[in-house]
Amino acid sequence: MTSPHDPADSLDLLTAALRRDAADLDTYAQVLTTTLADALPPGSVTITRKRAMADRLAGREGRVTHVEVALGEQRLVLDLAAGRPEALLCREVRGVVLSRRPVPLDEWLRELATSLTTRAASDTRARAALERLLLDE
Repeated sequence: MTSPHDPADSLDLLTAALRRDAADLDTYAQVLTTTLADALPPGSVTITRKRAMADRLAGREGRVTHVEVALGEQRLVLDLAAGRPEALLCREVRGVVLSRRPVPLDEWLRELATSLTTRAASDTRARAALERLLLDE
């Protein structure tokens, strides 16, 4: 049995937490974007929303349709506009995208969890945001 502080266990828990609400895309996008916004520095996460007239009248932000997470040379892209998530892993250097690779959602989540876990190891704010995500059942 591994210890509760085993990095592999933490990564598995985070991946499971990020995957938890994936069946309901609207809820999933809301949880994911809130967690990312709390865990990463400003400007690292770009969120595109579609606001229907009902959203505007009710003062809601609208439905998340696109999420981009920039982590160093890695850019993780999640497109939710088509009704099912389409995930891309991109490598970007000095603003130029050198490669784009479509991946299954599970692989995208694993990459995101790995990056967030690495960041949380040296960033108190990121660690606190991830702990909230893991404890939110």
